[in-house]
Amino acid sequence: MAGFAFKQFTVAQSRSAMKVSTDGVLFGAWVRVTGAQRMLDIGAGTGLLSLMCKQRAPSLMIDAVEIDTQACLDARDNIHGSPWQGIRVHQTPIQTFAADQLYDLVISNPPYFNHSLKGPDVARNTARHTDSLSFTHLIEAFKLHSYAQGRLAVILPAQEGLAFIALAQQYGLYLARRCDVTMTPDKPVSRLMMEWCRTETDLVQETLCVRTQDGAYSAAFIDLCRDFYLKM
Repeated sequence: MAGFAFKQFTVAQSRSAMKVSTDGVLFGAWVRVTGAQRMLDIGAGTGLLSLMCKQRAPSLMIDAVEIDTQACLDARDNIHGSPWQGIRVHQTPIQTFAADQLYDLVISNPPYFNHSLKGPDVARNTARHTDSLSFTHLIEAFKLHSYAQGRLAVILPAQEGLAFIALAQQYGLYLARRCDVTMTPDKPVSRLMMEWCRTETDLVQETLCVRTQDGAYSAAFIDLCRDFYLKM
């Protein structure tokens, strides 16, 4: 199967609007899967995050929800071609998704452009703009579909991440983990990776720089992602 090859699986992405990215791989490696039995992947795209989490926790049962038809085709092919079972793909908006059980982990690499200029590619607009999945919808879906002790993990650009933090706190969520990501040591924070829960907890604050000043991957990035990238 042609596509982006990882150590244990390959991601076909010819039909999906959003391709494999450093952000996605970093987030899939950072998400805390320890102790989780059922996971909901909202806006699953090609299924990359579901497959990464399944590799890390093979007993994890996963429902991957994706609104776009073409992305769902890629996701189903990728999951069928992987070494694992127990990942179900649902082509539906999360707002109308009917789960048969609750989840203890919900993850999302959500759309983040809000009221910004759209391009001609409808599928890419859906994947990148919040019209189809607002931050409010995401938080409400987490609260609806998770156990009281459930966790929500999200990655967003820095500015949108700060807006998400303010909104999530209004909904009574507590930030348990936060990782500020920079691309190089001299660049500002570009991404926030966050883990939320419903009960007050001590915040674990982390920072991660993807590349060193000379352009090589940093030791921290390699340590986090070495189980996935072929050449690490």
